[in-house]
Amino acid sequence: MHPSIDIIVETFSQKGKLRYGHEQVTQLEHALQSASLAEKDHAPDQLVVAALLHDIGHILNRDQLPVGLNADLHDMHEEIGYRWLMTTFGMDVAEPVRLHVVAKRYLCTKDPSYMGKLTPTSLKSFHDQGGMMDHEEQEAFEFNPYFEDALSLRKWDDLAKEIDADVNGLEHYFPCFSNCLADHAESEGNS
Repeated sequence: MHPSIDIIVETFSQKGKLRYGHEQVTQLEHALQSASLAEKDHAPDQLVVAALLHDIGHILNRDQLPVGLNADLHDMHEEIGYRWLMTTFGMDVAEPVRLHVVAKRYLCTKDPSYMGKLTPTSLKSFHDQGGMMDHEEQEAFEFNPYFEDALSLRKWDDLAKEIDADVNGLEHYFPCFSNCLADHAESEGNS
């Protein structure tokens, strides 16, 4: 198995049972539900992997996650995940992950009723992460080539919080990982 897949498996094995804030699902349950929703929407492998790993920055190199809503929930997990994913899988996986926090802010700004779809933890982190966007932030996000992918990822993220959802295990996604790793290696070889 590729060393990066080993890191993913080990990270989820050690920290996948952790919960974030008051969420009712673990990090692993949330990741698998997100990826399952991406698959159901016939997303390409890169976006399925992004959905699965969008919160990996919460658990890479961390001992604990905030377990209450009193802490500042803006832990820059999207940037931590982005840096690791960029070197491992490349832009098509990493950029939607980097943008999924901005996508939440965008969706709530464009349609304030979207806030009603957020869990208490996600609503708290929305405020901690900057809240509503100004016009310039919205325009900058809309012009990003990964704008649509980030919105899709955000919507799967917000839906992926069901207790005891019936989803595939991590090993189901090994072929997606391998495809993305191969694509990234090929693109690196061509540059």
